Amino acid sequence: MKNVKLIPLLLTVVIFSSMIACSSAEKGEKTDEYPLFWTWLDYRPSVNFDSVCAVMKDLGIDGVMLNAPHPDDYRKTIPIARKYGIEVYAWLWTMNLEHGRDSIVKAHPDWLSVNRNGESLADHKAYVDYYKFLCPALPEVREYLKNKIKAFCEVEELGGIAIDYHRFVDVILPTTLWPRYGIVQDREYPEWDYGYHPAMIEKFKEQYGYDPREQDDPSMDDTWLQFRCDQITEVANEIADVVHSYGKKMAASPFPTPAMSRKMVRQDWKDWNLDIVFPMVYHNFYTREVRFVSDCTLENARTGNPATTLYCGLMVADSLFECMDAALNNDAQGIAIFTVNSLRTPKVRARFKAYTDSVRSSRKED
Repeated sequence: MKNVKLIPLLLTVVIFSSMIACSSAEKGEKTDEYPLFWTWLDYRPSVNFDSVCAVMKDLGIDGVMLNAPHPDDYRKTIPIARKYGIEVYAWLWTMNLEHGRDSIVKAHPDWLSVNRNGESLADHKAYVDYYKFLCPALPEVREYLKNKIKAFCEVEELGGIAIDYHRFVDVILPTTLWPRYGIVQDREYPEWDYGYHPAMIEKFKEQYGYDPREQDDPSMDDTWLQFRCDQITEVANEIADVVHSYGKKMAASPFPTPAMSRKMVRQDWKDWNLDIVFPMVYHNFYTREVRFVSDCTLENARTGNPATTLYCGLMVADSLFECMDAALNNDAQGIAIFTVNSLRTPKVRARFKAYTDSVRSSRKED
């Protein structure tokens, strides 16, 4: 008789649990648990990575977006990070070439992005020498990037891929950088306006029936702007398909908000199929106050993809702790700092450790 009475009880539990799960899904709540505090970090074989992980552990940083040139570097470093309870994502540049840059430019100069003046990055400089952005409209570029991502996804214990520089050249730089290059970007100037590769123009003409270069001011054409954003989005989502096919998480480090990034670098990241997003809300780049972090985080929470877990990327500066409060109090689920190496003094490290402990304690109570 006991078994007979248990059946309705078990059914009730199963049904009730299913209702809770469905309710959470409808509300867009996420069940994945990710590290709370992250850092971006360049891998240096000459540096003792074990000691770096020990520092991260002591500071309460439990996630690292690590940039290294070869998948084997992650096979060496992940076991060390895991020993300290630190999750590792491969931090990889996509549209802007990184490791092996010169050889790729030499082998495939036709892959490089072109500005409104018809100048290619294959033999032209935009701001800095390492700006070698690719044209997202080229099928061969997309295949190159997907094959690159696959090689890193084959590292079994890698938690995910965090893409960066997934955009065009900055048509508008953050204001604090204008004096460095002796420029004022009060509007979109042709020399900084990229996305005019012949393949891009041809693809646009096939879809819309006109050449954007024939207009008096192409920067005023929202269709042309959105088309370039869409090309970047398509590549991001093709990469996401690869990452997810390996059972790994897809992350990105875009500009502060979708609206800002769309205008400044043709990066409409709200439409990317991301598991995690780390918007780089560097308020000091835009000569703004801490309120900028609050405003951007609120906007991202309101307009971003509800299926994506929102973090906030911050520079280590005097106002770091106020900025972390501003982000976490306005729907950011965690923090990424650039970078752990910038927490130099014992006093700052002690304060950071106290902060991460306090946040974890508060989250646990909630």
